[in-house]
Amino acid sequence: MSPKKRITMHDHAAEAALFKRRALFTFICVLLLLCILFSNLYQLQIVSYKDYETRSNDNRIRVVPTPPSRGLIYDRNGVLLAENQPYYSLELIPEKVSDITATLDELNSLIGLSDDERENITETLKFHRRFKPLTIKNKLTDEQVAIFSVNQFKFPGIYVEAGLKRHYPYNELMTHVLGYVGKINSRNKSQLEKSDQWKNYAATKDIGKIGIEKFYESLLHGMPGHLEEEVNNRGRVIRTLNVTPPTPGQDIYLTLDLKLQQKAMELLAGRKGSIVAIDPRNGDILAMFSSPSYDPNPFVHGITSKDYNGLLNDKSRPLINRSTQGQYSPASTIKPHVALLGLEEKIINERTRIWDPGYWQMPGVERKWGDWKKWGHGWVDTYHAIVDSCDVFFYELVYKVGIDRMAIFMDRFGFGRSTGIDIFEESNGVMPSRDWKRMRYNQPWYNGDTISVGIGQGYWTTTPLQLANAVTIMANKGKRFTPHLLKSFKNSTVKMDSPIDEQPPIELKDPHNWDIINEAMRQTADKSRFTDASYTAAMKTGTAQVFSVGEDEKYNADTIAEHLRDNALVVAYAPYENPRIVLAVVLEHAGWGGSNAGPVARALLDEYILRDEWAAKP
Repeated sequence: MSPKKRITMHDHAAEAALFKRRALFTFICVLLLLCILFSNLYQLQIVSYKDYETRSNDNRIRVVPTPPSRGLIYDRNGVLLAENQPYYSLELIPEKVSDITATLDELNSLIGLSDDERENITETLKFHRRFKPLTIKNKLTDEQVAIFSVNQFKFPGIYVEAGLKRHYPYNELMTHVLGYVGKINSRNKSQLEKSDQWKNYAATKDIGKIGIEKFYESLLHGMPGHLEEEVNNRGRVIRTLNVTPPTPGQDIYLTLDLKLQQKAMELLAGRKGSIVAIDPRNGDILAMFSSPSYDPNPFVHGITSKDYNGLLNDKSRPLINRSTQGQYSPASTIKPHVALLGLEEKIINERTRIWDPGYWQMPGVERKWGDWKKWGHGWVDTYHAIVDSCDVFFYELVYKVGIDRMAIFMDRFGFGRSTGIDIFEESNGVMPSRDWKRMRYNQPWYNGDTISVGIGQGYWTTTPLQLANAVTIMANKGKRFTPHLLKSFKNSTVKMDSPIDEQPPIELKDPHNWDIINEAMRQTADKSRFTDASYTAAMKTGTAQVFSVGEDEKYNADTIAEHLRDNALVVAYAPYENPRIVLAVVLEHAGWGGSNAGPVARALLDEYILRDEWAAKP
């Protein structure tokens, strides 16, 4: 017989106590979770409401920057020099195109893609972000736009973009002054970021690269606007919520005279050189042409590597602005300034006479420095030394003056340093001195160096702009202005003149010395190119050696290479009594200054001085 099972008695009090503890724990957990929930709801709905509302709007509202229209550029008389023309380009977003090669092949059959365009696309894609648009064809014609628009459904990720692009209607006439705009590159972006200007270029693809376009970028660019668009979860635009229009760039008016610039180009056609014309009354640049030049318009849309290399490797160096970057020996054009120095230092006076047998010798030295006129000028005074360009007179003068006083005096006229003109492309030239030669060549200065420099040869180099500026100071009898290209600028309502930078004048010990030199320059003009002119002018010619000729050697332009022939120079101003225009003309390898550069100066002064008189004739 099996034993009976024992019946277990429940402790209801203990079980009740356990249940209460568990229920209390569960209630506390639920209450704690509810507190956390309500705390998070408070944080989301109250504390962070603005933040999440902004994030929501960022998903719902898309802000699209809109580019400003670039300011226009005019000449002094209101003739348009740089405009904005409508353009169409074909854009591609790489991540939305599955087979780019096949797509380009199909596009080629529709609108045509050149080999250079295909190559450029392939190279650019290697470094291009896949979500950013890439321009695959510029300057679409209306016909190409129409053809693509009909077939656009076949090309997801490709679209036509319309906008305004810079255009220069006068092509190569104004290139070295206006410069051009081009695509913003990494260097431009870095510079904009450093200056905290990058945000203003959010919708802009182009920026000024050289010339006026670069120097006055801040005036010409303007400020971007933006569109606020409501979009759905697929990015499709539902409606436009707000439009903030961009602020267009300011229009600017230059000091240039278009007709005078065209005349300068006509006179330099087929020749290498430069013409600079300045209004001595205020420093306005009336004309500044460098030859040869080039068409800037291809740079706006992106010049091909082949075309750019063609310009870069061109032996005539069209990319160089000879007016501000070309460095030439000034030759005899600076003899008036050297004579002025001699008068100031009382080494000569207007009645000083020396004998010129056709050569000059330094005391104790056998070498002879020859005059350009090998049989000499005979007795020469200060006036005839300038009129006849007597080298021997100036050999003697600079030997007595010395390089130290000469370097200091010429620095006052701006030789050896930039003029401060409002474009960045400017060279300083060289006004040699003892210290300069020591630093440049680690050599001492010799008296023979001074003799060469005294007639504008040797180490002395200047730009045509510097030369014109120095003659302007001479014509003004010491009054100085910073040469400038900006005349005025205009926003949507107001036109304002650019301030004129007048510098402290050059004051001579004897102001009559100005009259002596200017009278000598008047006599020079009256004796040569301006004998039959209906107005009075002043001038000085120069012929600069490109390579040295030995003491017993003879220079013969017919037997040497063209690139070794002399440069022809002339400086002039008119009218003599009240100058309104100052010129500097440099013709590379043209030979004698008077016979080659002289006619250019006469024709340009006639164009400017007699223009109104010619226009009045029936």
